[in-house]
Amino acid sequence: MAGGFDVQPVLGSCSTDTLAAIGPPPVRTGDRLAIPARERGVTGAPETPARDLPRPGDTVVLDVVPGPRTDWFTDEAVAQLESQAWTVTPRSNRVGLRLHGELPLARRRHGELPSEGTVAGAVQVPADGQPVLFLADHPLTGGYPVIGAVAPHHLDLAGQVPVGCRIRFHFVRPFAAIAP
Repeated sequence: MAGGFDVQPVLGSCSTDTLAAIGPPPVRTGDRLAIPARERGVTGAPETPARDLPRPGDTVVLDVVPGPRTDWFTDEAVAQLESQAWTVTPRSNRVGLRLHGELPLARRRHGELPSEGTVAGAVQVPADGQPVLFLADHPLTGGYPVIGAVAPHHLDLAGQVPVGCRIRFHFVRPFAAIAP
């Protein structure tokens, strides 16, 4: 909706932060959303047409940049991240898309990392080997390694992937460890 919705901001934002439990209440089925008075009665098509959005059952390919912890995974797991289709589960939200693949990703190094900051699009792999693709409300890692991150040119597309859709990752370059 161009122009947004008529929502009372909390701390300057109209978004709901589900981790901190602040902001307006999340939108639920059956809610009615108010349109700001300045947008009522506006007619006409948008200047740029919306692209076709992914639907449940579709397969979306997202470019990924490896790192920073790709070396924590076996070579087979790194290849598997790219070769296996990952299904978006109903446990997904603004924090991240929780993915499920037939085979979990195996780690070469075990143990936990100190919590690290992440970027939008980071692909974290918890202990169960099933990746989480962090979205708008991405948190710290919580000790789990990040195998890669969605390339900036695909972040908007990643944010549109619905539950039931499949994701295939495509590495845009090989992993290179950061030199000390």
